[in-house]
Amino acid sequence: MFKKILYPTDFSDVSKKALDYIKQLKSGGAEEVIVLHVIDERGFYAIESYSSGNAVRLELEIREGVEKELKTIGDALEQVGLVVKTMVKTGMPVREILRTEKEGDISVIVIGSHGKSNLEEMFMGSVSEKVARKCEKPILIIKR
Repeated sequence: MFKKILYPTDFSDVSKKALDYIKQLKSGGAEEVIVLHVIDERGFYAIESYSSGNAVRLELEIREGVEKELKTIGDALEQVGLVVKTMVKTGMPVREILRTEKEGDISVIVIGSHGKSNLEEMFMGSVSEKVARKCEKPILIIKR
């Protein structure tokens, strides 16, 4: 039923909890997982505007760390027999998740209910909530 899973992660505890659910979906016929991390571009605009920092260099450093985390997650999913594709995108998280859903022929999205920034979620709403309202495919939201 759910052959291809989109797993957006920000590496928070609740997003890591979602891995257990993805592994269980393997026994239900899941074959492939796209593990996606979106580097939020809004932070880079602030660096360029309000400090003397180099946003390009910072993004490269962040990307290196993200790719290491994604490899660890990918290895864990491959051990249970899933085909894994990892992706790093820079942009607005909700927009990039929805774009990946459309482009990737996804069966289901598995996402954590709360990310790393609870303060931002209080004012703007969580990424998972916005994705749930706008996505076209089924979504499994993992609670804390």
